[in-house]
Amino acid sequence: MSLSKNKGFLNIAFVGMFFLFGISEGFSQREYDPEMKPPIKDRLYYGGNFAAQFGTITFIDVSPLVGIMLTEKFSGGVGMTYQYFQDKRFAGGNSNLYGGRTFLRYNVFPNIFAHTEYEALNFDLYNRRTEVFERQWVPSLFVGAGYFAPFGNRGGANFTFLYNLLYDNQRSPYNEPYVIRVGFVL
Repeated sequence: MSLSKNKGFLNIAFVGMFFLFGISEGFSQREYDPEMKPPIKDRLYYGGNFAAQFGTITFIDVSPLVGIMLTEKFSGGVGMTYQYFQDKRFAGGNSNLYGGRTFLRYNVFPNIFAHTEYEALNFDLYNRRTEVFERQWVPSLFVGAGYFAPFGNRGGANFTFLYNLLYDNQRSPYNEPYVIRVGFVL
């Protein structure tokens, strides 16, 4: 997509991040102290991504996740994704994308983590052989790293930079193998 198409999306994302940082006093980062042997409910964390753009191009992304601290530095979790896209310039120019993911994170330093993730998304792909759109599951295997920006005592924002090892420019829902995600954790 061109920068002009993403301008509305970027504006909404900026406002959303400003809102998240503005309510920071009520949350804190999850910490794991193995000496205290905390119950599972105290080791769980929740978060995800939300994005919205409205106008000629409508885009809605809801991607919640839940994770658990397995050790002081290692965590894992699952998430799901739903995206709606509509382009009013074209008849029938709308689509729904959905799927899930599982991830592992290792805190290399207090605010820097290594990340790996397997994701499978279902969406309409154009089949050149039959010349029709068909729904297909497309896998992605991401590796990368991220930065956790804490706010308050329990929450924060994640900035994650990933590379898709299974990237295929004919089948991927992403424009390139590099993916940047901004999300939150409570």
